[in-house]
Amino acid sequence: MTPPGPGPAIRWAWMFLDTPLPEAPRSWEFWADVTGQRVVDRRGADGEFATLEPRSGAAWVKLQAVVEGPGGVHLDLDVDDVAAAAAHAESLGARRIGAIGDTVVILESPGGFVHCLTTWRGASGQERGGLTSILDQVCLDVPRARWDAENAYWTALTGWPWRASDEPGFAAVSAGQSMPFRVLLQRLGEQDGPVRGHVDLACLDRAADTERHVAAGARVRSVHPFWTVLEDPVGRVYCLTDRSPMPVAR
Repeated sequence: MTPPGPGPAIRWAWMFLDTPLPEAPRSWEFWADVTGQRVVDRRGADGEFATLEPRSGAAWVKLQAVVEGPGGVHLDLDVDDVAAAAAHAESLGARRIGAIGDTVVILESPGGFVHCLTTWRGASGQERGGLTSILDQVCLDVPRARWDAENAYWTALTGWPWRASDEPGFAAVSAGQSMPFRVLLQRLGEQDGPVRGHVDLACLDRAADTERHVAAGARVRSVHPFWTVLEDPVGRVYCLTDRSPMPVAR
């Protein structure tokens, strides 16, 4: 069988922080505080959507208050042709689970990670100058049985280069400076189950940022040689990592 060819180009990428509705105000305030951004563009029938606006450059983080489920993280990938991109994703093994008009298609990856293909509205140009930390990575937590399929899917869907990490059990797909964040894949010890996700920040001084996040309401779960695992005030797990926040090919 001939593998599918490349799909429509990804124009911009968004990370969504999905939070149960009763906890959303506290979560949104925390993430605005630790990223140095502002909650703007409240929208939706009940104000359930918002955007984190950086001091300069294009935004790349959106916030959603969800009525059902525990929340988590998902991705929106902006394209020019949503229908063509969705057909390409399905040819790679994605499952379509919903749509909003003809501008959004909601999918699950082969391992079950939710993501959306959305119409590009012109966003581009993240600015990182002077930052000591930045929310710039979505980590997919992948059970061992799903590892090969997830790596193949995200590489083919995005068209971004794939690279194995120096740390065993990690790989990444990244478009470098043209996108505001990369997708890291982490192989879990568990054999099977759904693929989950969390967000990571790149930090110049992880210890100092840990103190700052704890002062804002986070809790440290564990400390590792190159990263620290925390929970935000509503229990969302995320990591601070020893990576440069500067705009480098990553």
